[in-house]
Order: sequence, then C-alpha cells, then structure tokens
Amino acid sequence: MLKEKIMDLMSRSDFMTLSTSVAGNSSAANVYFSNDGLDIYFFTFNPTRKAVQIAFNPKVQCVIRPDGEDGIKELQIDGFAKKITDVEEKDKAREAILKVTKAFSEYMHDDFLIANDVVGYYKIEPTVIKYVDFFAETQFEWIEIPENKPSILSELIGNVSRTIKYWMTVVRAPFLTATIAPILLGSAIAYKQFGTFDWSIFWLVLLGAIFAQCGTNTINDYFDHKSRNDELNKLASPFNGGSRTIQSGLMTPANMLLVSVLFFGSTIGIGLELNNLLFGDYLAMSVLMYLGLIGVFLGIMYTGFLKLAYNGLGDLAVFIGFGPLMVYGAAYMQNQSVDPLTTLLFSIPVGIFIALVLFINCFQDYNADKAANKNSWVVRLAGPGAKANYRAPFKVWKNLMILSFTIILGASLYTGNLFTLIALLPLLIFNFASKKGSSWLEQWEKEDANLQQLPYELLIVNVSTIGIHFLTGMLLTLGFLLSTWI
Repeated sequence: MLKEKIMDLMSRSDFMTLSTSVAGNSSAANVYFSNDGLDIYFFTFNPTRKAVQIAFNPKVQCVIRPDGEDGIKELQIDGFAKKITDVEEKDKAREAILKVTKAFSEYMHDDFLIANDVVGYYKIEPTVIKYVDFFAETQFEWIEIPENKPSILSELIGNVSRTIKYWMTVVRAPFLTATIAPILLGSAIAYKQFGTFDWSIFWLVLLGAIFAQCGTNTINDYFDHKSRNDELNKLASPFNGGSRTIQSGLMTPANMLLVSVLFFGSTIGIGLELNNLLFGDYLAMSVLMYLGLIGVFLGIMYTGFLKLAYNGLGDLAVFIGFGPLMVYGAAYMQNQSVDPLTTLLFSIPVGIFIALVLFINCFQDYNADKAANKNSWVVRLAGPGAKANYRAPFKVWKNLMILSFTIILGASLYTGNLFTLIALLPLLIFNFASKKGSSWLEQWEKEDANLQQLPYELLIVNVSTIGIHFLTGMLLTLGFLLSTWI
C-alpha cells in the first residue's frame, strides 16, 4: 500500500527539489524528472553546480510534491545520484524526460553540446523514501531500499578516490607540470656542471616549488572570485576560467584563502629548512632567501593586491617565476653555485612557453576579463569591440613560439651541447597547433560565426601549448643528462 501511494505521488509530479552538498556547501535546484519504478532520472548540464557536486558527493536529498496538492503531501527522498554513462540508458533517460517536458529538447539534441559532454543525464537510486501526509492518521511512513546502499568497502574506496580528485581539482594538479619541468631542468643543469646530485635537496626544492604553485593557483581563484572574473566567465574549460571550485560550491572563498595561506606557509617552511641546511641559519640572507621572497611575492601579487594579471604584467610574472627563477633556483640549490649564462639561456624558452600557456588561455577568457577590467595582453591586443580581433594576439603567440625554439637552437650551439637539440622535436606540435589556430581564426572571422561555440574549438591549441612547454622542458632535461652520461 505504501509503495502504491509513493508511485501515485511520483506519477502526478513532474519536477522535484534536488539538494546536493560538498564540504558544507549546499545547493538546491528544481529539476524536471521521470521515474522508472522508484529510480529517478533527471537532466542537467554537466558544468552546473549540482552536477559538479554530485561528482564529488553522490549523496543527495530531494523532495517531490505534486502541483495543486492541498496541505502537505510529499515525498522526501535520500539516495545516491550518478551520471549515466551507458549509451542505452542515456537514450532511455532522454526519452523518459522528453515525455515530461520539451523545454530542453534543443540542447539534448545539440551535437556540439553532446560532443563536448555538456549535456548530462543522471539517475537517483533511493535508499530511503519518506511519505508525508499531514491529513492522514499516520503522517509519516517510509520504506528503506537497502540494495541501493553501497557496501562499506565500495563507499570507503569511493570516498578516498573522490577526496583525491577533489584536491587535484582545488590545486589544478594537471598544471603542476609548470613547476615540474623547470625544477627538473635546473637540477639537470647542476648535475651536468658538477657531476654530483643531492636527492634530499632535490625533493625539498621540488616539494617547496609545488606548494608555491598550489598557493598561487588557489589565491588566484580567491581573488578572481572577489573581482567576479570567474563568475563572469561563461566559456570556462579545463584550461581557463580557474578551477571553478568556488563557483561549483566545492569550497567557500574563505576556505580557499586559508588553503592558499597554508600552501604558501609550507613553501616558506621548506625554504627556511633549506636555508638552515645549506647556509647555517634559518634566517640567513642567502640567495635562496631572495629567490623565495621573489617567488612568493609574484605568486600572491599575480591577482592579489598589485593585481599584476589585471595590469598586463601577469605574463611577465609567470615568465620570471616559472622560468629563470625556478630553473636558476633548482640548479643553485644543488651546489650553491651555477653557470649563470647556461642556466639563463635554457630557462628563457621554458619561461616563455609557460607564459604562452596563460596567454593562449586568455583567448577564451576575453569577454570575462574585459567585463572585470582584467587588462591582459589578449584583451589589449584583441581590441575593445564586441567581437574580439584575435589575429594580433595569435601572431604574438606564433612569434614567441618561434623565438623560443630559436633560443634553444642558439643555446645548444653556444654551449656545445648538441643533445639538447632534441628539445626542438616539439616544433612538430607547434606546426600542428599553428595550422589549427589559423584555421580557427578563419572560422572566427566569418560573419555567421557561432561566437559561443568557437572558443571551445581553440582548445586543441591550448592543449598543444601545454604539451610544448612540458615536453620541451623534459627533453632539455634529457639532453643535459645524456650529455653527462655519454
């Protein structure tokens, strides 16, 4: 009898209030739904707050109440939601929801949105359904569905994997290659020069640098939230628009700031320990102390206080911080001495490449940056018009790429280390990305260009630029190692 009453309420309802929560950040939304027995299907866009929160915490609550119902008669449901990946079940969910509403039909059948995984179908498997009827003698009844509860082991494994994914999202872990490449290169240059290597120093330097980038990434998210820059960004992707951690309700702004402080604090702590180990005093005014102060300063000021990224100086800060500063610092820490010219020559292209990663990402950020008065060089070069003219900034991207590879060629010949010429191999990626970018420009400049979809078509150039930076850094490192071993 209770199941029949539950099914009756579901059959007379077409939307529900869905609640999700991650790390104390709750969210609620009304969504159209269709049910298959007690299981519930609903549609949403994958970048929405509720969809992102479900990816990190599948436990949900929802309330179903038919329109026009006198008094309080509703279903209160606890369950687990998951994104549907099976093709057949996706089709089943889509057809079921379309019987309830046609409001999203256009998006459900949009090939571009489907190909870019923007549209999503979700399934809620209830664990408890409470039937509430204040007119009935028994006002609260409920059923439990134990088979929908995950086992303790699977829930534990899921919690661990989602926690790892959560922190990888917060710190933007895939972009830590920006730190790994210059640290490895600087260490290899030192090894080539002196023939010795201190692994304990290397790991401390690498860890301190990674913490510094994590601090930079998180404080950047905080200040871009405060300026509303990330909120204004409607073309966010894995490569631009920040981590979206605050916007998706995964972490509060205050906690994001606290996390940033902890990361920078960890960097400072490691730096002081290295200072004591290498220079005999935690507060010794050494080269390390100066390098560390400059690095932390650039990381905080990139979007905070001085707002370097908002004044056209962000690219320069990234070039210095992730190029000469890190390469020189990693090399110097090994033996407290370094060949300055060799280090500088090979650090410049690495610094330019990572600055170009930020530069090309600003293409998609153009509208949001302009609205938030973030005057990046892309905003300056693309002009003030309603439709950005990307030809000038794309030419800058190409010319700086060519300059960087030319410096690698010149530095290899000047130092006589021909093994580092293998770092010219990413020219193949550059050639590919350049052609893709030029083709994209032609599409962008057409009168009937779809300005909402086209920025996503540039993502292949974003990916290629990241690949060029990391691969070049690794090949330069390999070149120095080979020249030492052979």
